[in-house]
Amino acid sequence: MDSKNVIAALSLSAAVIILYSLFFAPTQEELKTKQISQEQSQKTSDTPSLDQNENYTKLTRKDALNENDRIKFENQSIIGSISLKGATIDDLTFKDYNIELNSNEKVTLLSPRSVEDGYIVESGFVTSNKNIDIPDASTIWKISGNTKLTNKDPIKLIWNNSQGITFEKHISLDDQFLFTVKEKVINLSDKTYNFYSYGQIIRNKLPIISGFYILHEGFLSVLDDQLIEEDYDDIQEKKFTQIANEGFLGISDKYWITSIVPPKNKEFKTTFDYKNKFRANYISTKGIEVGPKNSIEEEIQIIVAAKRVNIIDGYAEDLKINKFDLVIDWGFMYFITKPLFFALDYFFKMLGNYGLAIIAVTICIRLAFFPLANFSFKSMGKMKLLAPEMARLKELHKDDKMKLQQEMMALYKKEKVNPMSGCLPILVQIPVFFAFYKILFVTLEMRHMPFYGWIHDLSDRDPTSIFNLFGLIPWDPPTFLLIGAWPVAMGVSMFIQQKLNPAPPDPIQAKIFMFFPLFLTVILAPFASGLVIYWTFNNIFTMIQQVIVQRKMTVKTT
Repeated sequence: MDSKNVIAALSLSAAVIILYSLFFAPTQEELKTKQISQEQSQKTSDTPSLDQNENYTKLTRKDALNENDRIKFENQSIIGSISLKGATIDDLTFKDYNIELNSNEKVTLLSPRSVEDGYIVESGFVTSNKNIDIPDASTIWKISGNTKLTNKDPIKLIWNNSQGITFEKHISLDDQFLFTVKEKVINLSDKTYNFYSYGQIIRNKLPIISGFYILHEGFLSVLDDQLIEEDYDDIQEKKFTQIANEGFLGISDKYWITSIVPPKNKEFKTTFDYKNKFRANYISTKGIEVGPKNSIEEEIQIIVAAKRVNIIDGYAEDLKINKFDLVIDWGFMYFITKPLFFALDYFFKMLGNYGLAIIAVTICIRLAFFPLANFSFKSMGKMKLLAPEMARLKELHKDDKMKLQQEMMALYKKEKVNPMSGCLPILVQIPVFFAFYKILFVTLEMRHMPFYGWIHDLSDRDPTSIFNLFGLIPWDPPTFLLIGAWPVAMGVSMFIQQKLNPAPPDPIQAKIFMFFPLFLTVILAPFASGLVIYWTFNNIFTMIQQVIVQRKMTVKTT
């Protein structure tokens, strides 16, 4: 790798940022429209407020679960319970995912609101009429029919006020992560009332987040085809509000999503705010009138899911939720990242190991760009063979840079050499490298997936270290000294590959680039081991191709 390749790599990185700014980042006009929409929604909306006075004594999770009567739910993917106080979904555990690789403790996402890190989902109706009692967070609902919610047995919750109005919740559960909630109001009084449907997600405190720029964790929604991502700290400073006719809203973690899909084809207002707790909610902008001896019904979907690609895509298609697949943060290069994931998944199903799938995809990428690489290697091989002649010209015209440039260009033209052609493989590999990095970092499928030997999680760093001879010495080095066997193998392969390329003409540059593999070894050591494995095998396959090409070459110089 010479200096021109490095410059090309840096240039491409800058180009990626510029292209994102031009084609993917919101324009000033879009931001202005968004701001106007927010201002209008705040000024013109006459919908009732969802603010509630919630003062709870903080309890342990165990005590909170025992505080009120509950109705349990379970299917093949999740287990938990719904509190009859407030009819909130506030207890949910994923059955297939452990907190740590070597732990049997399952990932719990939702917890009661009285727990310090409480995280709940609730829905229902509100009204602007202050003379009518409606269910709230303190309401005790009654069970009618089934006493446990499963994918085969829905449940029905009922609450009656003293004014002739009955509120019902019909909740069903699929075999994965979908709750379908039908909210019903039956008016047996002689008066007419207006009701507004709502749903909200409440999170008591800021969760532990990865904090990486390439991953969004926080508030997420798609409103009228517009993707909206708001960080926790941004919402702590300023509330977000927008009116839409379709979409979804939620709170996104790295591997998990809690989301609500409002009723179809009905205008609603979405709000993200922070008032001692984080809230993501919607409320319909137009009240539904229910007259005497009449009833109304609204249906919403609540998806509290592990972000498995096939499941998320399935919900997007089956429920016709526009861009719901974006709850997985594919990034602005999703047109590369997502197809690359499907390729990895295809080989995983064939080979049974994501590490082998990475190697298989690496081979496919090398084959796809074989002609381009061949052209590049031929040019670099010619440059290497021309090195003595170039050195002679430099010595001959060391005092005349103009003449030297002319002679060098004449030599390139004569031998049909393009000095920039060596940059082409680098230009191709950068977006692929980024896509691999993104996939390994954000996709749940890669989490806790082993390779062979000491690699037990392809999404995590190589746990070994050269400083304890890869475990032979009984000493646990600090984190910053964890430079594992795979990063070392990558550095060695890069060093050998560098020797196959023409040396930089400048001796100082040559010495600097001699240390470049060592530098990258240290830099990439903390990265996902799957990414390092990809880069190592990419180097190996590149060297094999380069050696074959160079052995077939002959260059005549005079």
